[in-house]
Amino acid sequence: MTGGRMAQGSARPGIDSRILTEGMRVLWVAIRTEPWVFTAALVGALLYAAAAVTSASVLGAVSERVILPAIAEGRTTAAAVAGAAAVVFGVGVLRALGLGARRLYAGLMQFRMQAHYRRAVARKYLQLPLSWHQRHPAGQLLSNANADVEAAWQPLAPLPMAVGSVAMLVIAAVAMLVTDPVLALVGFVVFPALAAANVVFQRRVSPVAARAQALRAQVSEVAHESFDGALVVKTLGREDTETERFARAADRLRDAQIRVGRMRAAFDPLLEALPNLGVLAVLLIGLVRIDLGAATSGEVVQIAYLFTLLSLPVRSFGWLLGDLPRSVVGWRRVRAVLDAEGGTDYGDAVLDGDHGLAVSVRGLSFSYADTYTDRRDDTAPESARGLDAADDGPTARTTVLHDVDLELSPGRVTALVGPTGAGKSTLTMLLARLVDPDSGRVLVDGVDARDYAHGELARAVALVPQHTFIFDDTVRGNVTLGADVDDAAVWQALRLACADSFVAALPQGLDTRLGERGTSLSGGQRQRLALARALVRRPRLLILDDATSAVDPQVEAQILGGLREADLAGATVVVVAYRRATIELADEVVYLEQGTVRDRGTHAELLARSPGYHRLVTAYEQAAAQRSAEAAARSADQEAVR
Repeated sequence: MTGGRMAQGSARPGIDSRILTEGMRVLWVAIRTEPWVFTAALVGALLYAAAAVTSASVLGAVSERVILPAIAEGRTTAAAVAGAAAVVFGVGVLRALGLGARRLYAGLMQFRMQAHYRRAVARKYLQLPLSWHQRHPAGQLLSNANADVEAAWQPLAPLPMAVGSVAMLVIAAVAMLVTDPVLALVGFVVFPALAAANVVFQRRVSPVAARAQALRAQVSEVAHESFDGALVVKTLGREDTETERFARAADRLRDAQIRVGRMRAAFDPLLEALPNLGVLAVLLIGLVRIDLGAATSGEVVQIAYLFTLLSLPVRSFGWLLGDLPRSVVGWRRVRAVLDAEGGTDYGDAVLDGDHGLAVSVRGLSFSYADTYTDRRDDTAPESARGLDAADDGPTARTTVLHDVDLELSPGRVTALVGPTGAGKSTLTMLLARLVDPDSGRVLVDGVDARDYAHGELARAVALVPQHTFIFDDTVRGNVTLGADVDDAAVWQALRLACADSFVAALPQGLDTRLGERGTSLSGGQRQRLALARALVRRPRLLILDDATSAVDPQVEAQILGGLREADLAGATVVVVAYRRATIELADEVVYLEQGTVRDRGTHAELLARSPGYHRLVTAYEQAAAQRSAEAAARSADQEAVR
């Protein structure tokens, strides 16, 4: 794999401030998107902060006016106890309400943002062209839509608490200064120490957390590739190799996460100890000041309790800062998808009537990007990996089709024939407008395909590829794909695809679930089901890209014959064919070679005048004849020896 462009080294000056600045921008995006939810969470955080600081004053007053007099006098009144309990309970209720509102709305904000961006990423995936998808592994795309979106908005959970902590610190600082300026000085030493510890923690954990987030995508990529290719892996007996490959990726992720855990294990006790040391210092200094008459026991209790209250909110800054590096990495990877260029432009033209489509291809050329840079870089410094990964895009292109001219007439079956690599499958994608040509035009009923409105061609054109995809759904669901189609139309499509007999034999018929990728079906059954999926939409242009390669020639002939006799007889049919029996069923044959149309005509005409076509379609017969001749020669030699 070649490496994408990476920022070099978080150890250089400014990297932490850059992550912090970018992280704040990410949070600001969420605040702008969900202002009212954030406001509700912030109000809850401020209510909690105010109630928490108030509870310190209440406990100080209760200690001084109720508890200590009761201890000194050995008695107290029920009214005093009830009043103190009521005040403490009331403040506790306010704290609980604030805590509940803060957590509820912070979670609501976080999960709404995650859902919003998962939908946005999925929409973008569907808008981006196939050429973009071919450059990006499926595992990486899954990680973008799941782990990266989740990481991007992870800091939203502690954000209201951190903001409320600012208010709590300000209120607490004022309260301590008003209560006892000398004891307040202890806080002015402890709180900067906590802040400094948080900054150090953030500097140390940022690059490691960023690395861990980048490795999540790599693990997802390897897992998806291994599971998707399970048949190949098992067939070739490479289970151990694939397991080891996945284990290496998982071990790298494990090591990165362990490093994050070790850093947290080192800093968490320090962050926990500093406020407790502050409490201890307040108590020691407070005892001296009580003896000197400079402070009361209630004031010491109040300030000591403030320290215990503030330890958790101050640590929320550490949680927020600790989540920011992963958030930045996740956000960059999500934005890389959302900002990706490319897509399909549409016009406003509409298709008329319900006749077969007349297709004209004029001067068409198309090329694939064949060299890419990968966004993964295992050679970059660990601190930099995953932070500035960029998809550099294609650096070279291979021309697959050039100067293609073609006419497809309604109601006729046209066979595309040519050697491997001639561009047949690419041409079918251009006819279905899954990709657009680099130059030239594809005219559908005399209108450039790019000028049709969104969905017009999709409703009239059906492409059935050789490698079919079956969903983990029922037969009905796989044929209709959620469209409003009655069962009669489904059965009609199944009959045209010669799939009705095996579907009827399934345990629940149309309601039989087929399993992931249709593993319960044979290859030929999957192809026929995919063909029925196309036919149920009554396409006006039907493209079969070797879509019957897994069925026997007799069934294939029945399928093509059924299409001629059905109501779809007026449709334009294009068949990518390799079998001679299939080619002979076509009204016209288009012979492609080296990316362009070499000849066209009937099978008999091309067989007579095109040497390349003749060699291709008679290759099996020639090979068989050669084997027979060689066998006869060997037999003659053996007879002569005797």
